[in-house]
Amino acid sequence: MKNILAFGDSLTWGFQAGTWTRHAFENRWPNVLAAGLGGKVHVIEEGHNGRTTIYDDGTCLDNRKGSDALPMLLATHQPLDLVIIMLGTNDIKFAARCRAFDARLGMGRLIEIVKTFGYLPSYKAPQVLIMSPPPLVPTTDEFFNNLWNHAIPESKLFAHHYGILARETEVAFFDAGSVAKADPTDGGHLDAANTRAIGQALAPVVREILEI
Repeated sequence: MKNILAFGDSLTWGFQAGTWTRHAFENRWPNVLAAGLGGKVHVIEEGHNGRTTIYDDGTCLDNRKGSDALPMLLATHQPLDLVIIMLGTNDIKFAARCRAFDARLGMGRLIEIVKTFGYLPSYKAPQVLIMSPPPLVPTTDEFFNNLWNHAIPESKLFAHHYGILARETEVAFFDAGSVAKADPTDGGHLDAANTRAIGQALAPVVREILEI
């Protein structure tokens, strides 16, 4: 059976907009992807609310740097055939670092980690698929409006920057914003239908990458 690591933030964890709860198992996109591949793959959910690519978030007790977590997960879950990474929204929520280009630089480092990690001799480096998250949208929620309203224009540039990065680093790319839209309840997270849409759209992409 093929093994896939789904590495992301609250969109991968399944944060349900407006409720501060998690979507049901069967609605979260990694599990929808697994179902769509007919039991031929094991998809490992690794979503962490607030996770960034490489940047510190000093407002939280938990370490949210993806570059710190990823090596441990690569070791823990090997052998892996594919690593899917969807991050970036939390990179730009700070006004002092509000550029999709910064997220692109961080994503580039994560790609490098996957490609160069010291896997066991019996295993080779997995393939990589990076995803640009759906752009942020306006919200009337006071907390989330303050959190990332300033970042809405930059969030619309994720697909552009990640597409360039994917070509430069020769990895696969998928624009999650082409099939899913953020829920205006909080402006950034997804409702059940939209997180399912990502998993459904990914199934044929992953079939092609893994030749299954």
